[in-house]
Amino acid sequence: MLTVAYLANQFPSQVEPYVADEIAELERRGVHVIAGSVRRSGEVSPRAADLVLLPVSICVLFRAAWLCLSRFTVLAPLLMRIFFRGKERPLARFKAMAHTFLGACLAVRLERLLVRHVHVHHGYFGSWVGMTAARLIGAGFSFTLHGSDLLLHSAYLDTKLDFSDFCLTISEYNKRFIVGRYPWAEDRVVVSRMGVDVPSTDHRGSGTRDDNRLTLLAVGRLHAVKDHAFLVRACDRLLKLDVAFKCLIAGEGPERRALEALIRRLGLTKHVSLLGHVAHEDLAPLYESADLVVLTSRSEGIPLVLMEAMAHGRIVLAPAITGIPELVIPGKTGFLYQSGSMQDFTDQLLFIKSAISSEVRSLGNAGEPIESPLRWIGHAARIHVLQNFNRSTNLRNFADEFLSRVATQGQGVPDENFVLQQI
Repeated sequence: MLTVAYLANQFPSQVEPYVADEIAELERRGVHVIAGSVRRSGEVSPRAADLVLLPVSICVLFRAAWLCLSRFTVLAPLLMRIFFRGKERPLARFKAMAHTFLGACLAVRLERLLVRHVHVHHGYFGSWVGMTAARLIGAGFSFTLHGSDLLLHSAYLDTKLDFSDFCLTISEYNKRFIVGRYPWAEDRVVVSRMGVDVPSTDHRGSGTRDDNRLTLLAVGRLHAVKDHAFLVRACDRLLKLDVAFKCLIAGEGPERRALEALIRRLGLTKHVSLLGHVAHEDLAPLYESADLVVLTSRSEGIPLVLMEAMAHGRIVLAPAITGIPELVIPGKTGFLYQSGSMQDFTDQLLFIKSAISSEVRSLGNAGEPIESPLRWIGHAARIHVLQNFNRSTNLRNFADEFLSRVATQGQGVPDENFVLQQI
């Protein structure tokens, strides 16, 4: 049986359901997956981590130190990169050294488990830890890149690519970005899209309207990179333009107090509501009651929230950054605005509000809405997700690609297990 160590910075995590999905799909294919988490997670999940790296015991520390000394030649290329190459600052180099030792600690935990391949989800420091461990135990290594781990925090990406067997990434944009900077890695970079479940029923138009207010919905962690403050300031503009609206923000995070203060200062307490954490199973009614699902992030991969909203036939408005235009095709499956442009964002809101008002005025005598451009966009959005961002289809594609790449690692090795080569 093929044994794979699958490492995440924190597992399980409600905001990263795709990690558990990929592990489950590999296990369904007969792979023995050791689910690893760098940090302990306080979340309850049907699939818990098999291995938690931190905190590290004294025994593991001593064994890791001996492993580093006894296999120094394996670590030498990494140490040469840390100390003598690149333009990283001293603090980044110090962190890389610490992560190298954590990799040795992980290797100690994995070396007796017959791990053949180490995969790390996200390109943050956990990918250096996993890469180091893989080298020390003689296993293959791969990792997945999303958005900010590539575009904002890509320290030592050249080395990670150099020592990887393959790299998965979630969009064509990401692949172009990587290959544009590291053309020699083109053959090992593979696009592996995420996906969501598409409801069997098309709910377009199922929401009930009790007034003529524009209902905006934003779903996401209250973190600075999500820039919900931008949305709140846009709501202030709508209020000053006498636009009737309500804005719901579902999510929890470190920016909550700052957002509450901003909402109070702008006099928006009757118009903008922070709903806090909303369980995933409770999001569907929110999507279906929203006129428009908005995203205001500064950095993203291709957000699941947009996929889910579109799967429900909702109209979405998002920044034209990274891989989002692969999902949201302007005027066809949704709307885009120039990232950071308040004017463009509010112009798009006003245009969509006008289109919705026109649709309401076009109600037939039977009370059924006449087909309008917005309804066709909602329909096209749902079909686009069904065909290209379908969870079950993309998980199968992920496992097919993953296993085919892992299988080729041992080709040409005389004493390789023939059965494993055929997996």
